[in-house]
Amino acid sequence: MAEATQYVFSFKELAEMLVKKQDLHEGLWGVYVKFGINAGNISFGGSDHFPTAMVPILEIGIQKQDEPSSLTVDAAVVNPLSAKNKKSQSK
Repeated sequence: MAEATQYVFSFKELAEMLVKKQDLHEGLWGVYVKFGINAGNISFGGSDHFPTAMVPILEIGIQKQDEPSSLTVDAAVVNPLSAKNKKSQSK
C-alpha cells in the first residue's frame, strides 16, 4: 500500500481540532483565515511581464460565532467537559 502524502480536512474538522487544542467547552466556534495582499510584475517564462496579485494566508484560527454555519462547531458537543473537569471547575 502506498504511503499517504497528503491529508485533507473539512472546515468543521479544523474547527473541532482547534477547539480541542484550546480546551474550549462552550460556544460556537468557526474557522477564520486572515489574508494579506501584495503585488508584483511576474513573468511566466517569456519576456512579457504581467501585473500580478499575491494573496498569502497570514493566519488560520477560530473565532466565536453567534450562529451555526458550515464553518462552525459547538464546543460543548465536540469537546464536552468530563466529569473530572466539571468537579474541578465547580470548586
